[in-house]
Amino acid sequence: MSSIWGNKIKISVFGESHGTAIGVVIDSLPPGEKINLSEVKLQMNRRRPIDENLSTSRAEEDNPEIISGILNETTTGTPLCAIIQNKDANSQDYSSKEFMLRPGHADFTSYIRYKGFNDFRGGGHLSGRLTAPLVFAGAICKQILKRKGIEIGSHISSIENISDKLFDPIYLKSSLLKTLSSSRFPVISSKVRKKMEEKILEIKTQGDSIGGIVECAIIGVPAGIGNPIFSSVESKISSLVFGIPGIKGIEFGSGFRSSKMKGSENNDEFIFKNGKVQTLTNNHGGILGGISSGMPIIFKAAFKPTPSIAKTQKTVNLKSGLPCKLNIKGRHDPCIAVRAAPAVEAAASISILDFLI
Repeated sequence: MSSIWGNKIKISVFGESHGTAIGVVIDSLPPGEKINLSEVKLQMNRRRPIDENLSTSRAEEDNPEIISGILNETTTGTPLCAIIQNKDANSQDYSSKEFMLRPGHADFTSYIRYKGFNDFRGGGHLSGRLTAPLVFAGAICKQILKRKGIEIGSHISSIENISDKLFDPIYLKSSLLKTLSSSRFPVISSKVRKKMEEKILEIKTQGDSIGGIVECAIIGVPAGIGNPIFSSVESKISSLVFGIPGIKGIEFGSGFRSSKMKGSENNDEFIFKNGKVQTLTNNHGGILGGISSGMPIIFKAAFKPTPSIAKTQKTVNLKSGLPCKLNIKGRHDPCIAVRAAPAVEAAASISILDFLI
């Protein structure tokens, strides 16, 4: 198991979905940083279910208990440890299906990797439940970055064929990111939200699930951070984003679209503006050669559909060695992308702070 990440800032995430608790240890935070715990709780609440129709009915309170590292709401410089109790786990939903592999889940691969000793209940350590401590760590880092003039926000850019407005890659306002970063269903267009909600409910009534894309933006990052080749800004952010369960793709700037463009279309021409070097466009997504350019850093993260669905599916029973059919019970999100935005922001916050310490 490799649940420790980071170079200067290090995080260690622990716990299982249906265990007693989950949590995180954050090492190398600078001392003397004021932490608004109400703001931390706001980010934790954004990750919690919105309502039973649009997300899981599992109602965890997600109140982080800080064990060390903060005194009088100020970082001490020692490892910050927080524990989040699991109070609404229903392990009985999995008791009769221990050896029945759930399609789309990591049941088979984790069973092989950990020689059958893995915690299979709700995915164990591989569950989306583990994004709660990640969001906690990101909320801490985000406040430190804010004092450095760096703002991070995200929105649900698409669900199926329903798309929100994209971020303006050049003129991105801090006020927009702040608004999105306090929303539990972050979209730029309110009309789009209703359409997305209707689509999610439609898919849910079919006993199915659906994926989505989250677009994240970071503004205020100075030019010149990043360590090519293997610790570039893209690789650092990506390595943590891919620690979020359900992520299947990431792209920066024009991303895959750039493969269909000409060089003359994709190149961002340079100009002087307000005494600084800038670019007229931002197809590079704020990163050139793995190093920040000073332009907004923009990336998209693609989430697969929730693998736990109500439809009957074919599978095998590892114990009997026979094929069987599985109908998954329990409490699951019809679209995990809805609650994923704060986790994506957290990954971005931790990654950028790791460069700046």
